[in-house]
Amino acid sequence: MLTCVIRYQIDPTKKEQFIQYSRNWGQAIPRCGADLIGYYAPHEGSSTLAYGIYNIPSLAEYEAYRERLAADPLGCENYAFAQSEKFLLREDRTFLKLVSIPHGETR
Repeated sequence: MLTCVIRYQIDPTKKEQFIQYSRNWGQAIPRCGADLIGYYAPHEGSSTLAYGIYNIPSLAEYEAYRERLAADPLGCENYAFAQSEKFLLREDRTFLKLVSIPHGETR
């Protein structure tokens, strides 16, 4: 299992648009096959950092999931919403593997 962590830099004057974007992904991501942990908007401290986090079985499954997401009506709508509203200034993805015990694999 891999965890995808998306780090967003958002326009702090468009936080509400990011919240709507996140709520849309809250519906589309699970429907397309990823285990959504959640989307997180700024609250205290930085007003520009936000995160999206979900689990996916493998990088191969990630590729199939991305194709399903790109074909999903709400996914298409959400991509277009982000482009038209321009609230995402930067988006970085990293894939992590859980290695801690007791949740990770034992030896």
